[in-house]
Amino acid sequence: MKRLFAGVALAALMFVPAVAEEARLSAVSAFAEGTTFSKNFERFIDKANELGKGKLQIDYKGGGGKVMNPFQLGDAVRTGVVDIGNLPGAFYTKLMPEADVFKLSAFTISEERANGAWAFTNDLHKKRMNAYHLARQKDCVPFHLYLNKKIDKRDLKDLKIRTTPIYRAFFSAMGASLIRTKPGDVYTALERGTVDGYGWPTQGVLDLGWHEVTKYRVDPAFYRASVEVILNDDTWNKLDADQQKILQEAAGFMEGLCGEDQEVNAAEMKKQAEKGIETITFSGAEGDAYIKQAYETGWAEFIKANPETGPKLKELLSK
Repeated sequence: MKRLFAGVALAALMFVPAVAEEARLSAVSAFAEGTTFSKNFERFIDKANELGKGKLQIDYKGGGGKVMNPFQLGDAVRTGVVDIGNLPGAFYTKLMPEADVFKLSAFTISEERANGAWAFTNDLHKKRMNAYHLARQKDCVPFHLYLNKKIDKRDLKDLKIRTTPIYRAFFSAMGASLIRTKPGDVYTALERGTVDGYGWPTQGVLDLGWHEVTKYRVDPAFYRASVEVILNDDTWNKLDADQQKILQEAAGFMEGLCGEDQEVNAAEMKKQAEKGIETITFSGAEGDAYIKQAYETGWAEFIKANPETGPKLKELLSK
């Protein structure tokens, strides 16, 4: 009888379902922690850790240049040195040239998931850089041109403008001399007169202290800020369905903050004015021409650089 009970007990142990091991993922932001373009990413991490107790946890290493060169973060995700990265597509165009397209999208990422654009660009992420395009944040935040010299028309000749691939073609078409620096070097460049202006979204100028060395913001706004959240694809494929769902739910929470961002945009412009940043507004036909030039030059540069995928992406991302 004892042998019978022992056999039953052993059989019971053999059929105890395996408990999935808690996945621990590392995350880095291209921007310093606590600043505008890291805050919602940090909220995503908190949400994922809340939903993922016992199943998945994200270890946030921080952000900005003190962690790593922001322009190397895309490659760190590609190789798996970092599991999750928060960075603009413009910061990893050397790996995936098509990543520069997100600024031109007429849709939010939620709309792109519905119309097939996300599936196309996610496939490019996988092929080009071994990454899964998990989410996007700040796509309800547009860009502006900020200057220290006043202009009254679409002419940046004799001005040195700090740039990234995001607005390179647009600023170049207006005659600017382009200078590329890391975000952390912009304050000093403005202070010393190394640059006369820069492109940046509505949000973040005050966080970075750039209002102290900025005199003007040019309206209307253009493009989308579009900060991408990408995950090493090997890491993604190792997660079970429940763990993937946790990340997707947290991503949905973050992408749902669009309404908050629109309120912040209005508050941010008011604060900029209070801090002494004056507004240069192109209105009427001049304003229309400014926006038209932004998109025409952006798409022309993009399609020239990406002749195989560019036309399809323009079709998917235009209204």
